Amino acid sequence: MAGRLRAPTGRYGGRSAEERQAERRRRFLEAALRLFGDTPGYRGTTVAALSQAAGLSTRQFYEEFRTLEDVLAALHLEVNGWAEQAVLEALTAADGLPLAERVTVLFRAYARDVTSDPRRIRIAFVEIIGVSPRLEEQRLARRARWVDLIRAEAQAAAARGEAAPRDYRLAATAFIGSVNGLLHDWSAGWVDATLDEVVDELVRLLLGMLRPDGWTQGS
Repeated sequence: MAGRLRAPTGRYGGRSAEERQAERRRRFLEAALRLFGDTPGYRGTTVAALSQAAGLSTRQFYEEFRTLEDVLAALHLEVNGWAEQAVLEALTAADGLPLAERVTVLFRAYARDVTSDPRRIRIAFVEIIGVSPRLEEQRLARRARWVDLIRAEAQAAAARGEAAPRDYRLAATAFIGSVNGLLHDWSAGWVDATLDEVVDELVRLLLGMLRPDGWTQGS
């Protein structure tokens, strides 16, 4: 299929073509979360199976997407967007808190969002891997946004005298890898701990990065 089919225009049933298109797209993404994020997974799903799960036709699929990879790309961005929104809201609520409390609020918000549905973790950390160079570039770009957020928080803490002043680029990248790996393993049942215990461990890891041995606050 070279490209998407043209979607119908005009009003029907009191809804505009744009509203109907948005609803169809939403149904395809919700079906993709169920199939890609559970059984049979992205690689085991066909356009026909996804369309059936969405209660729509394959023709309607091609009116919204070109390929299943386009659906996975959109779903991956959406899952990351939900988590990012949760973190940004938490950061606003944590404004003015001491560093340890602030990062605890941040990571509790992130962890609770991404683990609220195990299918989200599978989309973000498993199904996206190794699909294509295009999706690998997207995955790395979204991870870079998380790295930038951690760097900004670290630099702001250093400016306040709450953390050691240094370049946090590599440290933030390593920390994000730890976050993703630990939350994936916890969700998969490979870590015998509560989510709060996982978050507390991540906070200790981050604070150790921000406040290395020998550094004292205000120095």
